[in-house]
Amino acid sequence: MKRNLSILGSTGSIGTQTLDVAEKLGLSVRALTANSSIDLLEQQIRKFKPELAVVFNEDKAAVLRDNIKDTSTKVLAGMDGLIAAATLKSADLVLNSVVGMVGLQPTIAAAEAKKDIALANKETLVAGGDLVTDAVRKNGVKLLPVDSEHSAIFQCLQGNPPNKALKKLILTASGGPFFGRTTEELRGVTVEQALAHPNWSMGAKITIDSASMMNKGLEIIEAARLFDVSGDDIDVVVHRESIIHSLIEYTDNSVIAQLGVPDMRIPIQYAITYPERYESPVEELNLAQIGKLTFFEPDYETFQCLRACKKALAMGGVATAIANGANEEANMLFRNGKISFLEIGELVTGAVDSIQNTTPMCVEDILTADRLARQYVTDRV
Repeated sequence: MKRNLSILGSTGSIGTQTLDVAEKLGLSVRALTANSSIDLLEQQIRKFKPELAVVFNEDKAAVLRDNIKDTSTKVLAGMDGLIAAATLKSADLVLNSVVGMVGLQPTIAAAEAKKDIALANKETLVAGGDLVTDAVRKNGVKLLPVDSEHSAIFQCLQGNPPNKALKKLILTASGGPFFGRTTEELRGVTVEQALAHPNWSMGAKITIDSASMMNKGLEIIEAARLFDVSGDDIDVVVHRESIIHSLIEYTDNSVIAQLGVPDMRIPIQYAITYPERYESPVEELNLAQIGKLTFFEPDYETFQCLRACKKALAMGGVATAIANGANEEANMLFRNGKISFLEIGELVTGAVDSIQNTTPMCVEDILTADRLARQYVTDRV
């Protein structure tokens, strides 16, 4: 296995697990990036000795540059630094695990530099849509899913017959910490309660998205674009155990599922090693020990974000970028104690319904829609 990796977001949950996989596979790490966590980034630099390190926060980048001046690693900052890491000549696979819209421009830049992309930054496809998929197609590079649900679908599709027999995609959702609660029962829930995910260990933003079901809404949009299917052909089922990571159904009503323990190193490793498989650091799945698997319908009325994302996908244009931008702003405000949990869904729905939808012709159109959505949210808080 020979891969030279550039890892965008190396200090986050996905990034640190990617480095664990890379170390066990003996892969070369050529670039590492972080938002502001320079202490952990310095540890990673000294261990993996990358050619380039990037800190998005320019002040922190200056501190890191001084801290590692005894190494040969070059330090850059900001969006220009992220794009440099995404297009680094010595890297052949870019794993993008940054959080939020900041991942869009580096993803497109990586495709244009003819790098294969392992994508854990779902906002890239949600907001960028055809601009991303067109760049991937035009440059003949691979776009490999890292999210557990999309990796599961990707793995199930390896046996897809050539006669387009696919009927639907079925995304599983854990239901998060608030599964089964009514709207009334969600009034007054705290940030700490929303961060208490039952199965997965993730960053704060994504964990809140899971609690609001926004994460699953974003995944519906991402799946539609990754696998070129209509939103009407994507179902969601709540599966509390997080053992089945997603399923596909064929026209003959045969259903194929991918199962595994809830550990992100499985999809991370498959994206890196595709189309081959190697021994994994993850424990073996023991179905007898698990005992049972349960399934439920999602609650589209209580969890407004899920419904808003499906509507935005059907609308097309920049509507999905609007939904994503409004959520990023509302999610942050909730984590900072400025709004209630239920207001996240209300604000995302309001932004999708209120902001003019247009057809994006370039990245700037996407960024403009994102700014308008964030402004919509802040104007109402």
